[in-house]
Amino acid sequence: MSDCVVQGRVIKAQSGFFTVYSESGERIICAAAGRLTKGKYREDALAVGDWVSVERMPSKDGVSGRIVEVAPRKSALSRLDPILSARGKPGQQVRQVLVANVDLAAFVFACAEPEFRPRMLDRYLVGAEAQRLPALIIASKVDLVGMDGARQLFAIYEQIGYEVIYTSIHPDHPAFEGVAQLRERLRGKLSVLTGKSGVGKSSLLNALKPGLDREVGRISEAVKKGRHTTVVPELVQLDEQSWIADTPGIRGYAVWDVEPEELDGYFREIAPLVSQCEFSDCTHTHEPGCAVIRAVHAGAISRERYESYVRLREELLELRPW
Repeated sequence: MSDCVVQGRVIKAQSGFFTVYSESGERIICAAAGRLTKGKYREDALAVGDWVSVERMPSKDGVSGRIVEVAPRKSALSRLDPILSARGKPGQQVRQVLVANVDLAAFVFACAEPEFRPRMLDRYLVGAEAQRLPALIIASKVDLVGMDGARQLFAIYEQIGYEVIYTSIHPDHPAFEGVAQLRERLRGKLSVLTGKSGVGKSSLLNALKPGLDREVGRISEAVKKGRHTTVVPELVQLDEQSWIADTPGIRGYAVWDVEPEELDGYFREIAPLVSQCEFSDCTHTHEPGCAVIRAVHAGAISRERYESYVRLREELLELRPW
């Protein structure tokens, strides 16, 4: 490898320019080699989170590098591009990669104030399963309900195999230990950390690293001022090896590109029973001989989670253009 070529990760992408964080900790503003971005494609050739090779070049207007190679992605948080897909030919789908090489999708839900909404969490988990992303549930504001009350709220999710970290930002509360546990869980990863307004995400970020909430907020405000629906993610640094992606656009990804017929595969407790249903095209809503409905009646599947499945399936059917 030439001395003028360095390795790094894309931490910001906007208007055809990319900020690359090099292995030495340098931030390099780059253009992309034409062969990487020209022509027809099904998926963004370059995105935040990509590992790239950068060829140094004389600085001009702040640009001092050119991305010449992109490493294969191990994962991607993506959606159908709302602009390119609309302009494409019938049947053509262009996938917009929001963040590449995501290691963890972390969902922050408060135990109270605002009230915990399990159906919203179910939607987020479906999104993570559909994108094949490891999921982590962060229960915030545990001090408002107590540890026993918090565990009762999230018991269903632990029972079906999801990891839940219980947190409080108050140093005198036992759940404050969850902050250190979360910091360790995020270490060395690129994590998508998301949560609705009011759940305490900013306070949690500030507990993880003072000032990190302000940096995330600055990025979110910049994205909100955009004039169209293109999402411009940026990574913020938790420590030398840990990065967090947070944009308003990412928060709505939960049901992108999920077909009603495949939804049962994204509910962990439902998926293993699908092959036991009497009909191969069973919707698990009314059919005789449905193994899923039997499991619900027997208490093996939570009725609340099953109702989330039914409602989300109805919603997906309504979204269909035909």
